[in-house]
Amino acid sequence: MPLALLALAVGAFGLGTTEFVMMGLLPDVADDLHISIPTAGHLVSAYALGVVIGAPLLAALTARMPRRTVLISLMALFVAGNALSALAPTYDWLLAARFLSGLPHGAFFGVGAVVATNLVAPERKARSVSLMFMGLTVANIAGVPVATLMGQHLGWRATFLGVSLIGVAAMAAVALLIRGADAPAPDSGLRGELTALRSLPVWLALATTVVGFGALFSAYSYITPMLTDSAGYADSDVTLLLALFGVGATAGNLIGGRLADHAMRGTLFGGLASMVAVLLLFPVLMHAQWSAALAVTLLGVAAFITGSPLQLMVMERAAAGPSLASSANQAAFNLANAGGAWIGGVALAAGFGVTSPSLAGAALAVLGLGVAGVAFAVDRRRDVPSTGRVRVVASHVPEATEPVRT
Repeated sequence: MPLALLALAVGAFGLGTTEFVMMGLLPDVADDLHISIPTAGHLVSAYALGVVIGAPLLAALTARMPRRTVLISLMALFVAGNALSALAPTYDWLLAARFLSGLPHGAFFGVGAVVATNLVAPERKARSVSLMFMGLTVANIAGVPVATLMGQHLGWRATFLGVSLIGVAAMAAVALLIRGADAPAPDSGLRGELTALRSLPVWLALATTVVGFGALFSAYSYITPMLTDSAGYADSDVTLLLALFGVGATAGNLIGGRLADHAMRGTLFGGLASMVAVLLLFPVLMHAQWSAALAVTLLGVAAFITGSPLQLMVMERAAAGPSLASSANQAAFNLANAGGAWIGGVALAAGFGVTSPSLAGAALAVLGLGVAGVAFAVDRRRDVPSTGRVRVVASHVPEATEPVRT
C-alpha cells in the first residue's frame, strides 16, 4: 500500500477527533460559556449539519479542481474552523465555528476515497478505502480520549488548538505524499458528477448507507445508559468501553476492506446480517459486565465491516463522476446518525426498556438488508457488475442509465 494513504488517514484522524470530542467536552464548555448542557449539545448538531450541507456542496464547487488541491483546501478550512472554535468568545461564535468545521468533513472523505482508489491496483481498492477510514476509527481509540483529557486539564480551547495542529500536519502530508499525477482534475466536471447522481443504483446505494448505519446509531447513541443501568458499570468505566468499540470498529474496517476486494456484495450482506445478530443479542449480553464489553466490541466490528463496501458501492455506481456521490455518501452517514438516534429514542421513550434501542437497530439492519437486496436486483437487471472494483472514467461520460463495466 502506498505511503500516500497515510496522508489521508491523518486527515481522517483529525476529522474523527473533532467530530466526537465535543461529547466529552460538553460540561466544560457549558460551564465556561454559562449555558446549559442541552444548549451545549447543539454544538454537536451544528457540526453534523455542516457535514450534511458541506459534503455535496463543496464536492460540487470543486468538481474541476485537481483533487490534491481540493484535499489541501478542505483541510485548510478544517484548521480555520477549529482555530475559530478555540478563540470563540461566545456560544453563538462557537456554534458558527463548529458548523464551519463540519463543512469539509464529508467532502474530504468523499474525495479522499476517490484518490485512495486511484493510488492502488484494482484488486486493492477496498483495502485502500479502509486504510483511509482507519484514521476515523483510530480517532475513537486514541484521539477522542486524549483530546478529552487535554480539555479537562488544559481547558477545552486547548483541545481545538491541538486538533488544528493535526489538520496542519494533514495538509503537509497531503502536499508531500500525494503527487499531482495521482490526484488529477477530473475531466467530467460538475456536469458529469451531477449526471452520475441521476442513476437509481446510486440512490439505492445511498439509501443502504442511511438505513444500515442508522441501525448502528440507534443503539450506539444510547450505549451509556445500557452499560450503566443494565450491565452495572460505573460512569467512569464508560470511556474505556467506548475505546473497545473503537478497537472493534478498526478491526471491522480492516476486515471489511480485505473481504470487499474479493466479494463486495457478499461482504455488505454479511456485515448487515452480523449487525442484526449482534443487536438482537444486546438485551441478553447487557446482563453481565463481561458480555456487555464483548457486545460493544462486536457492534464496532459488525458495523464497520460494511463501511468500505458501502463507500465503494456508491463510487462504483457513479463511476462517471464519483467525487460528488462519494461525498454524498458521507452526508448519508450523518443522516443515519441523526435518524438512528431518533428511532432509538422513540423506543426508549415508549418504555420498552433501556436496551430497546438495540432492537430498533436490529429492525433497521433488516430493512438495510432489504434495501441492499433491491439494489442488487436492480444491478442484475441493468447488468451492473458488483465486484467492488471502481473505474474512474477519464474522458467519456456515459448516460445515467448506461451500464458501467470494469
